[in-house]
Amino acid sequence: MDVSFTAHVFLGMSVDGFIARLDGDIAWLTGGADENAGPDDGEGGDFGFSEFVSGIDALVMGRATYDVIAPFDEWPYQGRPVHVLSTTLEVGADPRITVHRSFDEAVAAGTAAGYRRVYVDGGRTVHQFLRAGLVVDLTLSRVPVLIGTGHTPFGELTADIPLEHVRTQTYPGGMVQSTYRVRRNA
Repeated sequence: MDVSFTAHVFLGMSVDGFIARLDGDIAWLTGGADENAGPDDGEGGDFGFSEFVSGIDALVMGRATYDVIAPFDEWPYQGRPVHVLSTTLEVGADPRITVHRSFDEAVAAGTAAGYRRVYVDGGRTVHQFLRAGLVVDLTLSRVPVLIGTGHTPFGELTADIPLEHVRTQTYPGGMVQSTYRVRRNA
């Protein structure tokens, strides 16, 4: 498959590596219904998320991630095309997104659109992009909480994916954010 873009990951997760509870709940991450108020960068900021999004051309996310983001009062991706992988979401159900029935369809659409940098979000979606060798870097923000079980973007892989550490930053609320580059031909 000829692909014109690179995929980039920016995820918040528990210290034990989960991005959501088994029921999809992320209140421990966002501070929803207080859940101990979520992470705090000490300055009222967003841990570099806005800066990250400003450097991408489009997003590809899974249906479960879309279902979490869709009801937000403020759409976090203004001005960026958002592609959602779903076999059940009605095409045209939300004018802010484009629905794709398969991974290959989404990748082909991104290539046809000439995207250069695509933000990939959601556990299964990140895993698909990793398995396809399209992810070039990952920024993983570990929130100081153990949730015990949940969804992870790091499932079974056909081979190890070696990473190179780029940087790590800590925040006053205890979050540790590390960025890794995927090493090619390692």
